[in-house]
Amino acid sequence: MAQEEKINLNINEGDAFYAHELSINFNPLQFVFDFKSVTPRVDPRSRDRASIVLKHNVVLTDPYHAKRVHELLGGVIKKYEKEFGKIEKPAPLKVAEKKNKKIQSKAKNKEKIETPSYIS
Repeated sequence: MAQEEKINLNINEGDAFYAHELSINFNPLQFVFDFKSVTPRVDPRSRDRASIVLKHNVVLTDPYHAKRVHELLGGVIKKYEKEFGKIEKPAPLKVAEKKNKKIQSKAKNKEKIETPSYIS
């Protein structure tokens, strides 16, 4: 009779992370998913300049598993839309894109444009 082997299992849950941006790159052996969170902060120690916090969570995977993620995400989105309705671009984002398009149009006409920036 085989003797039972006991092991210790430690699970690192990781931190909750809200990604505002995602970039995906690849090379012949792997896909790189770079989830980014860019957050302006109010820091009383630096009143004279803006503070920005940029966090990255990077996930590396092989091409086969990247394709499986694609299939899985597609299936989950279909189920979500079946239950809650079609996912559409939020109205405020549409307004911002329209505004940005006007700014870009003015830039082509070489008008001076002042755009807000967190980084100076």
